[in-house]
Amino acid sequence: MQMNDLIVKKRDGGALTTEEIQFIVRGFTDGSIPDYQMSAMTMAIYFRGMDRRETLDLTMAMMHSGDVLDLSGIPGVKADKHSTGGVGDKTSLVLVPMVATQGVKMAKMSGRGLGHTGGTIDKLESFPGFSTAIPLEEFFHNVETVGMVIAGQTADLVPADKKLYALRDVTGTVPSIPLIVSSIMSKKLAAGADVIVLDVKCGSGSFMKTEADARELATEMVEIGKLAGRKTVAVITDMDEPLGNAVGNALEVKEAIAALSGEHPGELVELCLTLGGCILTAAGLAPDDGAARAALEAAIADGSAKRKLAEFVAAQGGDPDAVYDPSMLPAAPVQVEVPAPAAGYVRHIAASDVGMVSMHLGGGRATKESGIDLSVGVVLHKKVGDAVAAGESLATIHAASGERAEAAARELAACYTIAPERPERKPFIKAIIR
Repeated sequence: MQMNDLIVKKRDGGALTTEEIQFIVRGFTDGSIPDYQMSAMTMAIYFRGMDRRETLDLTMAMMHSGDVLDLSGIPGVKADKHSTGGVGDKTSLVLVPMVATQGVKMAKMSGRGLGHTGGTIDKLESFPGFSTAIPLEEFFHNVETVGMVIAGQTADLVPADKKLYALRDVTGTVPSIPLIVSSIMSKKLAAGADVIVLDVKCGSGSFMKTEADARELATEMVEIGKLAGRKTVAVITDMDEPLGNAVGNALEVKEAIAALSGEHPGELVELCLTLGGCILTAAGLAPDDGAARAALEAAIADGSAKRKLAEFVAAQGGDPDAVYDPSMLPAAPVQVEVPAPAAGYVRHIAASDVGMVSMHLGGGRATKESGIDLSVGVVLHKKVGDAVAAGESLATIHAASGERAEAAARELAACYTIAPERPERKPFIKAIIR
């Protein structure tokens, strides 16, 4: 079997066999297939695509390129959640403890942020002493005893994806459905959960710009998950504006704590109730979405979801007191308001640009090696559809210096579009694909 023959086969529209795909993944992972040949293959896949069988074979080959977690020895249903990424997405901090109160074991490996999209790992490190670099023994122990764990991905989990994604990132082949699906699902499958729920974002602030593209990606991931023997559900949600109000690591943690305290009945909580309902029904712990939603709402109302967050923080070395006193979290020394230039209604907020404002403040990474300031970011006071008076504050900038705050305020003002008439609000939850 020769890699150049397989490149030609895919270039000309042929379907690769299971054995050929395994040969490619194995060879690229161990270095016997060089980057330049794999670059040619990814470009051929980009233009020619893959059928579902090929995509499943690629996913499974990547999944088995390294360690695969075996959670079968832990009693109960194990679940995992993945988001395709967005601005202000602190969903895991609210969703995971809510679901864990219902007896589902939430075993989640997350990444750090890069660019304008924040990472769950970075957000969690806002808690003093919190560690996401925990050994596997502790990972398993916390899943069983606490009912939830969120940790950084181990180096030996799906090494093929790390190499392949780095290559796609510099060869213009990131936006390929088979390559996206295999990248996401290989990691989710290797993490060992019985139930996988996927939050697929669509809109200007997400990777998939249209609902049609998001539906195609969501459908393919659900089908691959089912073919791999996992209960898989996808929820398509809007990302035409940031999720919730806070953008920035510690600021998002504070908003998540407020949501678990019952203080933010907005789209963040709506998303978590929807995703959580999908997990509970797929796990067989609720007869329908309505019953699942009621159970999750009760976990917020009685304080058990917030207590679960504190228990989780303590189990991973963090100070649980910060859950009850968010003033212990990092705070920026400078706050500057962003006044509305005119009266009217918020018609649009450029989500990606808001994310870039937070990044320019120091809250995001330009490269994987960049440091970040956990305290900085933006808190939006006006969202799409809200009425605003001239001079009223659209948002508050949290910055390390006055100079950075003023520059960010100018950038953020440009993210808002104010119109004389109230715009029609689009549905936040676009679809649920089971």
